[in-house]
Amino acid sequence: MSARPSALSTPGRRIAAAGAVLALVVALVAAGIAIGRGSGGSGGDRSATAADEPAFDPNQAAYDRIEKATSRRKDGDPMALGRADAPVVLVEYADYQCSFCGRFTRETKPELIKKYVDTGVLRIEFRNFPIFGKDSERAARASWAAGRQGRFWPFHDELFAKLRKGDALAEDKLADLARTAGVTDLDRFRADLNSTEAEEAVKKDQEEGYALQVRSTPSFLVGGKPLAGAQPLKEFEAAIAQAKAVKAAGQ
Repeated sequence: MSARPSALSTPGRRIAAAGAVLALVVALVAAGIAIGRGSGGSGGDRSATAADEPAFDPNQAAYDRIEKATSRRKDGDPMALGRADAPVVLVEYADYQCSFCGRFTRETKPELIKKYVDTGVLRIEFRNFPIFGKDSERAARASWAAGRQGRFWPFHDELFAKLRKGDALAEDKLADLARTAGVTDLDRFRADLNSTEAEEAVKKDQEEGYALQVRSTPSFLVGGKPLAGAQPLKEFEAAIAQAKAVKAAGQ
């Protein structure tokens, strides 16, 4: 894993980030959890249908606070899929040079979209969490730039269509991928990719992940509950069912 990025640039941003970090760390310490280690292992043979009534979890209050702090739920967010008011939000922290992130994108995400996003149950929000150096950071900025023209998800899926590393993520190669993904103004794409706004947007996502003690990619929050790694589909189904049941019980 690469070194932690520097703090956000302006005093106002640093103060806001510090408050968010503190709130998240308090929640995590109280629950004794960290995304990169814990609840996402292969686990037992859990069934999604078994969560019709939510099982008691002593950490649920912490999950609720984390969900509230991390789920952005903004209409028109180019890096989100699904209704802003969906009962369950899945937040993904990923690096474009991560092979397991690619596996999730190719194999699991389409099933989640068909079964849960398209039916209004789930919202997926992506966070850029580059941990493999400058090439990953450039790809992250490029995905944000594609989102400025409404093509984040097509570009994201092109990047993850196969494992790309190093020179495959050079700016010219990223521009070629952007063209394939339907980005029409490539001059604007390049300008956005290299902008301060892109850098700050990626740093914001990184700081959120570090505040949550994300230790590896991909890492997920499902209704605020950590799930680490490119788990089998059934693990996501069980987590979504549980989060949905908890939400319904609290209404």
